[in-house]
Amino acid sequence: MAENKDKLVVVTGGTKGIGRAIVEKFASEGYTVATCSRNEGDLDSLKETVEAQYGNKVMISVADLSKKDGVKSFVEFVRLTGKPVEVLVNNTGKFIPGTIHEEDEGSLEAMIETNLYSAYRLSRGIIPDMKKRKSGHIFNMCSIASITAYANGGSYSISKFAMYGMSKGLREELKEFGVRVTSVMPGATLTASWEGVDIPEERFMKSEDVAEMVYTTYMLSDRTVVEDLVIRPQLGDL
Repeated sequence: MAENKDKLVVVTGGTKGIGRAIVEKFASEGYTVATCSRNEGDLDSLKETVEAQYGNKVMISVADLSKKDGVKSFVEFVRLTGKPVEVLVNNTGKFIPGTIHEEDEGSLEAMIETNLYSAYRLSRGIIPDMKKRKSGHIFNMCSIASITAYANGGSYSISKFAMYGMSKGLREELKEFGVRVTSVMPGATLTASWEGVDIPEERFMKSEDVAEMVYTTYMLSDRTVVEDLVIRPQLGDL
């Protein structure tokens, strides 16, 4: 696994939930990981814990990817590592429940900026080098909400439908350059987004299961790509 340390895995929103599970999975396999969050304390804790457990370097950057300048600074941070980005996981996200016609003013803008624009801008910053090297894998963290509308999904569903559309577009644009693109669509996963709900823990998927599937998908030969990775709780959607 020593050779994996020269490959950089970039995971946005890597301090909690699915993002953290993906950081830990790739770190456990010997990869160097770069991640970002708005919370410096959470980043410091992640770095300390993961490096102590797996011995691989975790590079951290405080950045708000819902802002154009935040993405720009993170792209520069990644560039200055001097390592080629082998995997990009666009995981930053925000969920505000509500209905389209009744949710608070600004909900759509907030979730489009966080869930879609962050991935759009970061991908544009990372892709040129992937194309040049003819290597790389982009995972866009979409959602079951990308393909199935549900009550109280509101603008979250709008943002995730858009994310899925972007992901499909990138797949077509990048296949001739050897860059793989996978849309990840998890159902209800036990993360901070579900804190406080009165639903049994076993009803949710585990973040680690999603991370395992992302890693397994990446490990396929470069002749094969999983375009859509749909993962649901065994008992169905919530």
